[in-house]
Amino acid sequence: MENTWIPAALLGLSLAASTGLNTFLPLLMLAGAAHFKIFNADTLLGGNFAWVSSGGALAALSIATLFEIVADKIPSVDHFLDVIGTFSRPAVGAFAAASVFQGDPANAVLAGLVVGAPVAFGFHAAKAGTRAASSATTLGVGNPVLSTLEDIAAMGLTLVALVVPWLAPVLLLVIAFVLWRLVRAVKSKLPKFNRAATS
Repeated sequence: MENTWIPAALLGLSLAASTGLNTFLPLLMLAGAAHFKIFNADTLLGGNFAWVSSGGALAALSIATLFEIVADKIPSVDHFLDVIGTFSRPAVGAFAAASVFQGDPANAVLAGLVVGAPVAFGFHAAKAGTRAASSATTLGVGNPVLSTLEDIAAMGLTLVALVVPWLAPVLLLVIAFVLWRLVRAVKSKLPKFNRAATS
């Protein structure tokens, strides 16, 4: 019997991580792939989540994604989104991870709560930390660049998870490492910046 839960687990993990960077883009990509029946995404959605690929859900996710992508490029608005994201991204990450599990709904809920929410929160925390440090050192000028890189990372991770789920963990580790290095690099400039500002 084919272990369909393994690609589902890898996809769920990747979707959760991606929602930590961009709340709605990963779900939009999953919904679009399932709606148009590409990458076999229509077979990945659990029965209780088939509605995610409906035209109405796709339209709503498109609007939400467009709003977030644009708003996240605006200094100060991006911080407001990060505050909301502390709660919304783990919730959406849990939903995204649960949506690709077939069979027993309890397994889907467990996957969402145990894997989806914590992973999404972890990536969101790294994103928010990098953004706060960037605001302090660049006065927000660097934030739109970081936001664009986060969008690209979320899109790339979701695409890889849909096409080659076995490769997703590797890319996930690479993105996590890059985020960690970004946080360290930007925070290392904070003392120098603060000294310059007070002198």
